[in-house]
Amino acid sequence: MHLGNAFSALIGWLAVRAAGGRMVLRIDDLDPRTQRPEVAAQLIDDLAWLGLDWDEGPLYQHDHGEAYARALASLDARGLLYPCFCTRRELHAASAPHASDGTYVYPGTCRRFSSEERAARLAEGRPHGLRLRVPDAGSPNAVIEFEDEAYGRERQDLAREVGDILVVRSDGVVAYQLACVVDDGMEGVSLVVRGRDLLGSTARQIYLQRLLGFTEPRYLHVPMLVAPDGRRLSKRERDLDLGALRAWLPGPEPLLGLLASAVGLAEPGEALGADALVGRFSPGALAAHREDIVVDERFLATLGGPSSSIG
Repeated sequence: MHLGNAFSALIGWLAVRAAGGRMVLRIDDLDPRTQRPEVAAQLIDDLAWLGLDWDEGPLYQHDHGEAYARALASLDARGLLYPCFCTRRELHAASAPHASDGTYVYPGTCRRFSSEERAARLAEGRPHGLRLRVPDAGSPNAVIEFEDEAYGRERQDLAREVGDILVVRSDGVVAYQLACVVDDGMEGVSLVVRGRDLLGSTARQIYLQRLLGFTEPRYLHVPMLVAPDGRRLSKRERDLDLGALRAWLPGPEPLLGLLASAVGLAEPGEALGADALVGRFSPGALAAHREDIVVDERFLATLGGPSSSIG
């Protein structure tokens, strides 16, 4: 885990504990490249070190294939799915990224194919994913509105701002949007807490929830932790990973206090355990601190030590 992961995990844990709820630990490992037991074990150990416990799990997405297949069969039976043969390069060339999260508006290329054209491409063995039709522009169901507990009222026109939704990738892996909707529905998740970078995915997921008959959870998105150049913190770049921080911190309290202070739940320099922060939490605190958090040497000064910089 890097510092941004720890921040999102802390806010999610505080939201659940403050409400007297139940915390579910799910390992999102759909991609075969991420199904590495040692990585999941390290994540679990990092959460335990932070003092962020859970009531159910760990659950693993790679165990949920049958549930995803049932959801896909339900959508297909209603004529809502079709094969998409577009490559990533073709999609990028055809459309500008949506401003909110950098995803590309799907132009409907493969939706317009006749059944004969689709059959011919399938017969050729062309790689393809599956897309879910969204309502046509102007349809009342094409616009999804919801209330985020930090960012307020959100509205997205699926037809104009997203296009048909990828639900199975061309390599056969179920796409994130479908998997998390099915998982949340099966697990009874009523509150989703995650980074602001996924705010743009929420309308797509609500559309899927309605199609599949799942109850819509509440959403609380949190600001991103970003490097001084605006780049979001990354596991790939090993930005302030917890392994480095744990090596010299006396315990999690200084780090938890630092993260809590970024959204007004603690005073700068306070060192607090997770339990001590529960009584201070409210969604309103997040609503008052929506701006992304720049992680620079000034931000990290209260921690001290050799890792107080972004590599």
